[in-house]
Amino acid sequence: MKTGSYRVKAGQKVKLEDWKTDDDGGLEEDDAKVLLDELEDQLFDLQERLYAERQQSLLIVLQARDAGGKDGVVKKVVGQFNPNGLKITNFKQPTEDELAHDFLWRIHAHTPGKGMIGVFNRSHYEDVLVTRVYSMIDNKTAKTRLKHIRAFEELLTDNGTRVVKFYLHISPEEQKERLQARLDEPEKNWKFNPGDLKDREHWEAFTEAYQDALSTSTDEAPWYVVPADHKWYRDLVISQVLVSILNDMNPQFPDIDFKPSEIRIK
Repeated sequence: MKTGSYRVKAGQKVKLEDWKTDDDGGLEEDDAKVLLDELEDQLFDLQERLYAERQQSLLIVLQARDAGGKDGVVKKVVGQFNPNGLKITNFKQPTEDELAHDFLWRIHAHTPGKGMIGVFNRSHYEDVLVTRVYSMIDNKTAKTRLKHIRAFEELLTDNGTRVVKFYLHISPEEQKERLQARLDEPEKNWKFNPGDLKDREHWEAFTEAYQDALSTSTDEAPWYVVPADHKWYRDLVISQVLVSILNDMNPQFPDIDFKPSEIRIK
C-alpha cells in the first residue's frame, strides 16, 4: 500500500469527489490487522527515541466531519504511544478571553515541546471551517486566515516540529449509519449531538470549506485525505504515515557520559 496516494501535493487544488472514502487498498480486514500490529510496535519504539532525544517534536492534526472517526484514531493509533510523551488537545468553542485575541493565540500554547508528540483533535482549521460555513467570517477573511495558518505551520517546522495533517474522509451514507448507531445503541447515546444534524444539512458548504483548507498542504506540513469508511483501513493508513514520518525524523537515543559495564549497583 502506497500512502503517498493519499497525500495532497503542495499547491494541489483538491476536489473531494475525486478521493475515495471506501478504499481498502485491496486488503482484507484480518490481513490489515496483522500489519497494524507490527506498526504499533514501531510507533511505540520510535516515540521512545523521540522522547529520549528531546530535540524534535511531532504535531498530528485530525480533522473530520461529525462521526468521521477522530476519537477512534486517538484510541486505536495514538493510543499506542506512551502517555508521558503525548499531549492531546481538543479545541472547543473559543472562550471570551480567546476571542479577544487573534485566532491562533489559543493554539500556539498547545503545540508540542521538544521530545513530545502533540495531537489536535480538531484544530486551528475549525476557524476556517465552521466559522465560514455559518457566516461568522466571510470568504476574504477565511483566505487570510489560511495564509496565516501556512505561516504558523512554517514557523513550527522551522523550530523543529514536524506537522502532519489528516482529513478523515467519509461518505454521507457512512456518516448517516454512524449517527444512527449513536441513537440506536444506548451506550453510544452520549455521543449524539443534535447539532450534528444541522452540520449535515450543510454538507456541500463544508465540502467547499474543507477543499480550501486542504490547499494548505505543503512539502513540510502535508495533508493526507484518508479514506475513512472502513475504520480498520483508516487506522492502517495513518499508522503507516506516522511510522514513515518518525523514521524520516530519525530520533536517536542521547549519548551517555558513563560506561554501564563499569557500574556496580550494590
